[in-house]
Amino acid sequence: MPDAFEDADLAAYYDLINDSRADTDFYLGLVLSADAVLDVGCGTGVLLKEARAAGHRGRLVGLDPAEGMLAQARRADGVEWVRGDLGTASFNAEFDLVVMTGHVFQIFLTDDEVREQFAAVRAVLRPDGRFAFETRNPGARAWERWTPEHGTEVVGEGGERVRVEHRVESVVDGLVTMTETFSSPDWPEPRVDRGSLRFTDADHLDALLRETGWAVAERYGSWDRSPLTPTSREIITIARPGPGTG
Repeated sequence: MPDAFEDADLAAYYDLINDSRADTDFYLGLVLSADAVLDVGCGTGVLLKEARAAGHRGRLVGLDPAEGMLAQARRADGVEWVRGDLGTASFNAEFDLVVMTGHVFQIFLTDDEVREQFAAVRAVLRPDGRFAFETRNPGARAWERWTPEHGTEVVGEGGERVRVEHRVESVVDGLVTMTETFSSPDWPEPRVDRGSLRFTDADHLDALLRETGWAVAERYGSWDRSPLTPTSREIITIARPGPGTG
């Protein structure tokens, strides 16, 4: 649901709503082991900011199309913050590691869109580089928990209380369409956004990777690096350029 975070005011709540450490810790280890890193869909830049604070001395680039998110990211120096996406960026075989975190992968709703992204990542990656990303495992049926009673309440910098709720409208062929509502007693009216996310199983994901010249180097079902099972919450992939799955 990226549209809401074009709004700088709403983007200010993103890190409060998404305060889990497990995924950041997982990716941070990868970033610290690479000299040049591109974070596609970097959002507020938490991962790259933490990498710099942890002593990363190489090149860190955050790429995101949402100006509201980048407004939050640019509060920190030491990272290149770029507005756009892989279709507009002019990078060429410059990175040792490309990451796509925060379930950004799920905003690509067709096989052709995914193929375009995988090809674009290869173009910006060095031949011996790695591509790390995750997508929610459809076997865990995460959308069943996206209901108003599972909403999240946060307190903003000004002390305002904000609640975020989701309502699923449809689940069709792996596409989950839903609304995301931000509301507060301090606002005249709620802010509602509507969008879709795609759920892809591991077999289909791997077929798309092979088609676009990737080999799966590592695969996990959780941020603790436990194996993928039919009901794991995540499908976490580290891929390398190559002819097939490894």
